[in-house]
Amino acid sequence: MSVDERAEALASDLGIDKEEVKQDLENLVSYSVPMDEAVQSLRRKYGGASTGSEPESKAIGEITTADSNVTVTARVLTAGKRSIRYQGNEQVITEGVLADSSGSIDYTAWEEFGLSPGDTVTAGNAGVREWDGHPELNLGESTSLAFEDETLDVPHEIGGERDLVGVEPGDRGLTVEARILEVETRTIDGRDGETEILSGVLGDESARLPFTDWEPREEIREGADLRFENVYIREFRGAPSVNCSEFTTVSALDREIAVSDSAPRKPIGEAVESGGAFDVELVGTIVAVRDGSGLIQRCPECGRMVQKGQCRSHGQVEGEDDLRVKAILDDGTGTVTAILGTELTREIYGGDIDDAREQARDAMDQEVVADSIRETLVGREYAVRGSLSIDEYGANLNASEFHEVTEPPAERATALLAEVSE
Repeated sequence: MSVDERAEALASDLGIDKEEVKQDLENLVSYSVPMDEAVQSLRRKYGGASTGSEPESKAIGEITTADSNVTVTARVLTAGKRSIRYQGNEQVITEGVLADSSGSIDYTAWEEFGLSPGDTVTAGNAGVREWDGHPELNLGESTSLAFEDETLDVPHEIGGERDLVGVEPGDRGLTVEARILEVETRTIDGRDGETEILSGVLGDESARLPFTDWEPREEIREGADLRFENVYIREFRGAPSVNCSEFTTVSALDREIAVSDSAPRKPIGEAVESGGAFDVELVGTIVAVRDGSGLIQRCPECGRMVQKGQCRSHGQVEGEDDLRVKAILDDGTGTVTAILGTELTREIYGGDIDDAREQARDAMDQEVVADSIRETLVGREYAVRGSLSIDEYGANLNASEFHEVTEPPAERATALLAEVSE
């Protein structure tokens, strides 16, 4: 239901001017006040304590973005706390997933209801908002919440235990166990000025992911095997990123986490469709080497490629020579641009920057370096490991490993079939 429709219904219910209500409602929504909270606030402002009618009781699978307020009886699957900046103030919220036999739905509780995984609750007058095209529930001060004695059976796992391969952006209240593979201290411009955080890479048997600890903890150090309770997942360059808040509990494990040395191998089409991956291996044929490969010049300030002495950010600059490959990888299901940095490009080219300069100088043409690389790569099959990101310019795989495929196609097909059947 749109703001205009909500304003018209509210004005009719309260017997006041629609335009005045609409202006107030738009102001509240523009400050990110959830719609149901904004409506209740205006009811209090204009003296209307009653909602006019009780919200409809619905199964979770029946809730749509067209609903405004509903009553649901559900099981709490996850419940994670974090602090956000809301209307200029710090606000502690509880987030997670509710479920019944018909489905599951994300929720945000703006009041302290004492929710815990496994609880069966009835939430009356829960607000519905749209997020990323899907309905979510808002539990606020106008919501009546009762804990039920009878446990609701649901076809979902209670609690937030996940392997890294199973987490997705938007997940809240999860628990993961992983080894810290890389960690560094960084200073960023936070909402309260300069803030020190920890960031790096963690891994388990299933995957590797980036992480951020917004409340730097001594336990988080390279090589540590840790249990993280109450983390939330954001998107970082198209891939999930594990985030630790002030409410996250970090504890040492009494066992070692086995971290796979290999990355998950996926068909290119599937990887692109997933929206990105932090660590993935793609196999395909190099069908072209794009312009901007070979011997290039970079801006000494920002590292961007310089064209005709011009940097897009810093104007006229004296570019610094570098080597790079931008190759189109195709496996029949899709394509990506594999981007190879200096070291991997040197291995393919068979020389360093000085060799590339000399070849370009002798030919009086910088493009001969890219042509040499094309002759080596195009038409051959390669396995490329790296970080896959998707944006308006397409799919790019920033390569960390690159090697020609030598295993026979029949053996590779057998291995892939075995993975699918597991």
